[in-house]
Amino acid sequence: MKQTADVIVIGAGIVGAACAYYATRAGLTVAVVDRAGPAAGTTGAGEGNLLVSDKSPGPELDLALLSTSLWRDLATQLPQGIEYEAKGGVVVAADEAQWAALRSAAGRQAAAGVTTREVPARRLPDLEPHLAPGLAGAVHYPQDAQVQPAVAASRLLDAARGSGAVLHLGESVTQVVVTPRGRVDGVRTPRRELRAPAVVNAAGPWSARIAELAGTTLPVMPRRGFVLVTEPLPRVVRHKVYAAAYLADVTSDSAALHTSPVIEGTPAGPVLIGSSRERTGFGRALSAEALRRMALDATALFPVLAEVSVLRAYHGFRPYLPDHLPAIGPDPRVPGLHHACGHEGAGIGLAPGTGLLLAQALCGEEPSLDLVPFRPDRFPAPGPRA
Repeated sequence: MKQTADVIVIGAGIVGAACAYYATRAGLTVAVVDRAGPAAGTTGAGEGNLLVSDKSPGPELDLALLSTSLWRDLATQLPQGIEYEAKGGVVVAADEAQWAALRSAAGRQAAAGVTTREVPARRLPDLEPHLAPGLAGAVHYPQDAQVQPAVAASRLLDAARGSGAVLHLGESVTQVVVTPRGRVDGVRTPRRELRAPAVVNAAGPWSARIAELAGTTLPVMPRRGFVLVTEPLPRVVRHKVYAAAYLADVTSDSAALHTSPVIEGTPAGPVLIGSSRERTGFGRALSAEALRRMALDATALFPVLAEVSVLRAYHGFRPYLPDHLPAIGPDPRVPGLHHACGHEGAGIGLAPGTGLLLAQALCGEEPSLDLVPFRPDRFPAPGPRA
């Protein structure tokens, strides 16, 4: 069969959409395959956060700073808009010990290029008038922003399609075709065979399965999280506001349920309330305990929410890798296979940088960031099954 495209992207979420967008901009022909539709998985269950505030100096923060700049460009370049809102983030400390640790962490972030502004307790009402009294202080991060994730993914795919990308939606990948010499040669779905010398695994929490189909391993696991959505309100929460305790939850390796308050308003009025984290496989059962904890956390931080109605709750599965860094770039174990997955809860924010780095790797260009920390083969091979 003739070659279908230069590259096949598996996954039409925000990361796969960004990979397709930057690959077509680089002049590559692209086919996108997804078992459902745009943003039907993790992306559609996200809040749309574009954060630098929750990242320590290192590879992930470098990727976040690159992506932050790219998101600003995309907000003006993509037609019809992506509901980009440069609202900024506010991380609050409950006591003096947290306040000292938060200021120290912000100092290290500032040295790495993040804009930080310390806000003493007496000035907190200037930023967020409805915050609970008695907090020790906060750090304001003006670079934090937000998009509507499903809209952003759709706009990126539309732009890629306008540059020649072909979308095959509602088709599951049943096989990654590998030649006898061990090189990727395309994929098969129940409807068709697509041929390409490069395949990008951007399947989010299902990426381990795609790696397995290609004959290799990648320890991506789903990490479930819930979001509460309130009735429409006046703008009672001006920024993305979260407790300093959230930073520990993001980097935790525990499989148990963890909650910490993450609260933000939206242009449409509803307030989004998170966050929870737990590893339960792909279990979709509603967790009353998670929702109860989240509601209590939110009202402790913003007492004004105590009398507000919650209209709905939803959940998604973050693609979790053990070292909390995504896998980005070529897989040396299977020539032609590339990965763009494992971003956990930061995939929306990190998507443009990931897409740009993937496109550069596909074209053999010098990457904008060092890809070594994101190598897909950095994890030890699993032992034999008993």
